Amino acid sequence: MLPEVEAWLRGRTSSADDWPLPALLERKGATTVSVVLPARDERATIGTIIRVIRRELRGLVDEVVVIDSRSSDDTAAVAARAGAAVHAQDEILPELKPLDGKGEALWKSLAVTSGELVVFVDSDLRDFRASMVTGLLGPLLDDPSVVYVKGCYDRPLLGAPTGGGRVTELVARPLINLHWPQLAGFVQPLAGEYAGRRSALERVPFITGYGVEIGLLIDLLEMAGLDALAQVDLGSREHSPQSTEALGAMAGQIMLAVWSRLERQGKMIPLHEPSARLSQFSRAGSGHKVTTRDVSIAERPPMITMAGNLR
Repeated sequence: MLPEVEAWLRGRTSSADDWPLPALLERKGATTVSVVLPARDERATIGTIIRVIRRELRGLVDEVVVIDSRSSDDTAAVAARAGAAVHAQDEILPELKPLDGKGEALWKSLAVTSGELVVFVDSDLRDFRASMVTGLLGPLLDDPSVVYVKGCYDRPLLGAPTGGGRVTELVARPLINLHWPQLAGFVQPLAGEYAGRRSALERVPFITGYGVEIGLLIDLLEMAGLDALAQVDLGSREHSPQSTEALGAMAGQIMLAVWSRLERQGKMIPLHEPSARLSQFSRAGSGHKVTTRDVSIAERPPMITMAGNLR
């Protein structure tokens, strides 16, 4: 690990316990805070998350916004009953052609929220705690030079204390260490819980698929530098595990996101266009069935370029 990364780890890594609510309320002043939950078919968990935020973080969080990403269940209704402002993803900036993926929901949330600080939280968390929000806000409220904070945590899986985060360990971490060693100190570079200053988030593009997290990390490093980034230990995090096939598609999108950043930053000379088709196999009788899926990614420009459409 680079010496500057070791120094960053000591100076820019904290714990959620370091940021108690009373201290944050004192630091908040006139700063406004939005919490965004992107959601697709998360009726089982989203209501609890919203109620915890509204009950325990009154005075700190100014708005809770759910971006419903084409749910087939009543996620939107559950979220609205719990007290969130709910927006259908495709109804935000309707003049734009709709795109798919988590990053699209996160990018569009910037058009319908108003907080100077924006906290993103996944909607499928089974063990959500208010400290997941307060921890992420701590470094931002404490130090104006910090523009982006990533959560980190243990990843239990199916009752075991570890085992989650397979795509991180097998794909994202090796790629980061190879090409952006300054980011090697991030424990969970793909964490779905993170927060940033609107002034920074509106100035970077958002990849629309599962490459959004690694794309933001790389782009914000380039824009603001390592010392403007921080991470906070949020304890542990458990959500519904995905199938190996789904993780393979996620890995494909992350690799395409990394390819795009390597090319954009002049770190490679591409001699071909990468394929966005992923073929996977499953047992079918005495042979194997092949399923091919599209793992292509798209990209939205910095939201500041859409200034005429901002809330």
